[in-house]
Amino acid sequence: MSMEEVFHPMQEPMILAAAISIVVGAVVIVAGLTYFKKWGYFYKNWLSTVDHKKIGIMYIATALLMLFRGGIDALLMRAQTAVPDNGLLDAQHYNEIFTTHGLLMILFMAMPFVIGLMNIVIPLQIGARDVAFPRLNAVSFWLFAAGCGLLNLSFIIGGSPDAGWTAYFPLAGTEFSPTVGNNYYSLALQLSGIGTLMTGVNFIATIIKMRAPGMTLMKMPMFTWSILITNIIIVFAFPVLTVALALMMLDRQFGTQFFAMQNGGMDMLWANLFWVWGHPEVYIVILPAFGIFSEIIATFARKNLYGYKSMVMSMVVISLLSFLVWAHHFYTMGHGVMVNSVFSITTMAIAVPTGVKIFNWLLTMRHGKIQFTTPMLYALGFIPIFTIGGVTGVMLAMASADYQYHNTMFLVAHFHYVLIPGTVFGVLAGYHYWWPKMFGFRLNEKLGKTAFWFIAVCFNVTFFPLFILGLDGYARRMYTYSESTGYGPLNMLSFIGGLGLAVGFALIVYNIYYSWKHMPRNEKADVWDGRTLEWATHSPVPEYNFAVVPTVTRLDEYWFAKKEGRDITAGKIEKIHMPNNTGTPFWMSGFFFLAAFFAVFNLWVPAIISMIGVFGFMIHRSFEKDHGRYISVEEVMATEKSLRGDK
Repeated sequence: MSMEEVFHPMQEPMILAAAISIVVGAVVIVAGLTYFKKWGYFYKNWLSTVDHKKIGIMYIATALLMLFRGGIDALLMRAQTAVPDNGLLDAQHYNEIFTTHGLLMILFMAMPFVIGLMNIVIPLQIGARDVAFPRLNAVSFWLFAAGCGLLNLSFIIGGSPDAGWTAYFPLAGTEFSPTVGNNYYSLALQLSGIGTLMTGVNFIATIIKMRAPGMTLMKMPMFTWSILITNIIIVFAFPVLTVALALMMLDRQFGTQFFAMQNGGMDMLWANLFWVWGHPEVYIVILPAFGIFSEIIATFARKNLYGYKSMVMSMVVISLLSFLVWAHHFYTMGHGVMVNSVFSITTMAIAVPTGVKIFNWLLTMRHGKIQFTTPMLYALGFIPIFTIGGVTGVMLAMASADYQYHNTMFLVAHFHYVLIPGTVFGVLAGYHYWWPKMFGFRLNEKLGKTAFWFIAVCFNVTFFPLFILGLDGYARRMYTYSESTGYGPLNMLSFIGGLGLAVGFALIVYNIYYSWKHMPRNEKADVWDGRTLEWATHSPVPEYNFAVVPTVTRLDEYWFAKKEGRDITAGKIEKIHMPNNTGTPFWMSGFFFLAAFFAVFNLWVPAIISMIGVFGFMIHRSFEKDHGRYISVEEVMATEKSLRGDK
């Protein structure tokens, strides 16, 4: 590509504005760190950290940033379709925006939010002092960050992907997408996907091997169970995406024809590979939310979770069925009656274990003393809204009916009714619930509840009209329509709802600022009267998590210990082994980023040089002798005394 082609997008006003905002933001950050002389602190405590809690916070901060980046795309789409024959966006920009919206919201908002909460909470819930592989955990985050940065860079340099977030061939091939947008797609997702796969391996090892003494599998908290099953899905599903993206890169940049429509290629091969990963991916972001809701509902109903074993079994069944439903994403593509029938049955079957969980949550609340906190409101709001999404999913599961629904806004409404309450409500509930564990103070409840009602009400105003529009024949991916269709009023209502959603999410961010300045810091560590081990340690949590690792004898050990007047963290304090911080993951991921960026533009010499840098760090690590460090008994006792507020 010529330099003119590379920077041609900069001629568009919105893209130019985005570029200016990124540059200004970067300058402000650099200037602030320089003025306050915080470069050393920033590098030592964040860029080079291997502390699972700080890595989790960085995941969540990135997710919130991408929530707004993807939200701007969503508002632009709703604004474009708010009135007939609108000229706000042309077809190409609309294609780029709905592509990046899907990618950002699913892979760079929902996934890091889930992984961030996972990083912060899981070692605490199982009574561990860290994850199994702390350095690998840092590599996972920085690879994700490299992929996220690469995808966002496409908006400024070269052009964004424009073939939809599913990147179906032949549309994603060079014949129909000759720009580098889909090169960004393949390489950005490859980087972040490898990081996620590492996370899957790390957390399976952590949960299997590092649980507190006495904590058998059937004594684990439900959130921990959901994360174990989620990471098993990750380990089985993400290699499929890795292979598919590698083949995509070969097709686009080396002239192979795996997904071509001639010379033995098969465009449907991409659709199958994508959804063999893509449908389990839906449950990768929903199952952790199910675990979060289980913790929150039990805590604020003041009851143990109803049907613990059936909840575990339902998640196991969901994880198995999630790999057996992928073809329902293309009933209309000519598989035949038998194949469609089989996948229709498996798709309807997956509603059964999901329904079991809904009834278990309702029965947990029965006769409970419910406290309507902000996390509990998200959990309660999830149940009816997600049920609508589930019921419409069963409608779409029927192959013959899907021929009418499939390419309409009915489908768009369905998956938003599943993913927003099933994932966004979940991570926001967990975010409010575990915020004190991260920072030692609660978010303001009044602002939190106001934000919830804006989001819950305006979500329905935004997406319910799309069900009606879809049944009326409004096709998805249409960037404009004529006035004679009659689609205008409901589209305008949807746009108004989208503005309300933006207000709700803005209140969430304002709540951080307000609470940071005004909320008290001297609250007790167990602010919610919780049931699980993370509430047995201090808020914020010290580097070593537990001065004395607790012993577990039953489910919800901490809850019963409180009722019996026992301190499960009492015992002899000994020196604690911890890993050393290291900047290697940060710098290595920087070289990965450079290699991928040069590869986007087929600049293979600098790409290979950058990869040599990556392998150099790997070789250095192979010969490095780093056995970690010990925190002395005196230092542990001083930290404990300080966190207890003893004088």
